[in-house]
Amino acid sequence: MRRFAALFAALDGTTKTGAKTAALADYFRAAPEPDRVWTVALLTGRRPKRAVNSTELRLWAAEVAGIPDWLFEESYTVVGDLAETIALLLPPPATTADLTLDHAIRGLIALTGQPAEARKAAVLTAWAQLPATERFLYNKLLTGGFRMGVAQGLLTRALAQATGVEEATLAHRLMGNWDPARITFPALIAGDEGGDARPYPFALASQLEDGPQPLGPPQDWLAEWKWDGIRGQLIARPGAFALWSRGEELITDRFPDLAPLADFLPPGTVIDGEVLAWDAAAQRPHPFAQLQKRIGRKTVPKTLLAEAPARILAYDLLEDAGQDIRDQPLAHRRARLTQILAALPPGLPLAASPALAFPTWDALAETRATARAEGAEGVMLKRAASPYFQGRKRGDWWKWKLDPWTVDAVMLYAQAGHGRRANLYTDFTFGVRDGNEIVPFTKAYSGLTDAEFNEITRWVQKNTLERFGPVRKVPAELVFEIGFEGIQASPRHKSGIALRFPRMLRWRRDKGVDEIDTIDSLRALLTAAP
Repeated sequence: MRRFAALFAALDGTTKTGAKTAALADYFRAAPEPDRVWTVALLTGRRPKRAVNSTELRLWAAEVAGIPDWLFEESYTVVGDLAETIALLLPPPATTADLTLDHAIRGLIALTGQPAEARKAAVLTAWAQLPATERFLYNKLLTGGFRMGVAQGLLTRALAQATGVEEATLAHRLMGNWDPARITFPALIAGDEGGDARPYPFALASQLEDGPQPLGPPQDWLAEWKWDGIRGQLIARPGAFALWSRGEELITDRFPDLAPLADFLPPGTVIDGEVLAWDAAAQRPHPFAQLQKRIGRKTVPKTLLAEAPARILAYDLLEDAGQDIRDQPLAHRRARLTQILAALPPGLPLAASPALAFPTWDALAETRATARAEGAEGVMLKRAASPYFQGRKRGDWWKWKLDPWTVDAVMLYAQAGHGRRANLYTDFTFGVRDGNEIVPFTKAYSGLTDAEFNEITRWVQKNTLERFGPVRKVPAELVFEIGFEGIQASPRHKSGIALRFPRMLRWRRDKGVDEIDTIDSLRALLTAAP
């Protein structure tokens, strides 16, 4: 843990990419091999499952610190992070032990399913012998909230420097369903596990803000709808059929209605596309809310399969007859994709995402304006000559989304943020008018500047009406413009609606609470939503 803590301090102490890369490369050259594997796992989102709940940790930490529960909760409210609160309140260790990261994580995994007494004894033993920074990181692993702020590209660059393997090769080998508790570091770097079902790193698009005119001649570009589903890679290789989400989650079992594709796709085929809940009668996607019902389920009931059957709209072909064709032009990959899909029997849940014809950029703008009627968020623009690259590369792929829906709402409740914003009120609950009342309808925590959050924090501190733990009720005075991508009916919310991707667009200092929108205006959008 000591070497891992030093790495954490080095990464946390700089914003320079070169310094972070060098610190990671040095770590991957010198750390014990099992610790290297776990570090790669943590930096790629493969965190161990939480073995102890936060209530237990609060009680145990207050007991060890010798303070009442209420004082611990007040401290937590000020700090804003449970792992950091515990690390600050616990007394210094009487003795220290240099546990390896591998030993610490395997110990946490072993606690799963153990009685509370056994889990408490193990956690208190670790707290008693870990210095402050190691204790903080151990707590982060305990709570399942570990983040180190290292981008995937930076990680692969550091590994490439440490191992001599090319970045693109490493990026591919780190994808997939490898188990950090079983694999060795040499096997991980060599890509020895999960190759049959391993996806490729996803290519990502940049946001197009000012229109496509600066992109050059329209004939150099392919346009298609930007669908609102789950981005995925469908893999059909000898002995393997898999569906991976962009978040590197294996989701094959959640979409059994796609299983027939395994019998018909040519072996050695990898397709990049969008998984959608499909309305066969209307020949368009259902709203994302229908697909969301299937997310997180290990088994999907027959009724849901009937209500929201899955379909993949294919964007791209990455592997053809077992050959990686990502370096070939998009125009060629799309043409080959069209040939493969045309040879499939009719009725399968797979089709090409249709290309949009546009002689001019103005014509594309007119088409884009109809996106919501098609169940889309906007359009995608991809240079016909572009390869399938790794990550986000500005210039070749763009997403030109519709402007969000907006609503003016008043802030009703405020809560402090986490991490560097732990001392600022940044998480707000908003309301709209319902007759003579104001009803809460959504939460948002992004979109404002640090200066605005500082100003609002001072206002909340001076104007708090009631406290509910970390939440502060405030007068209904501050009005904000809230942007969102979609809206749906929701019986779980008091307002009866739920927004998709809500965020604050601006603080409407020019408006008073008598000018906010009504719940009826939001309900009217339900009929306009796709």
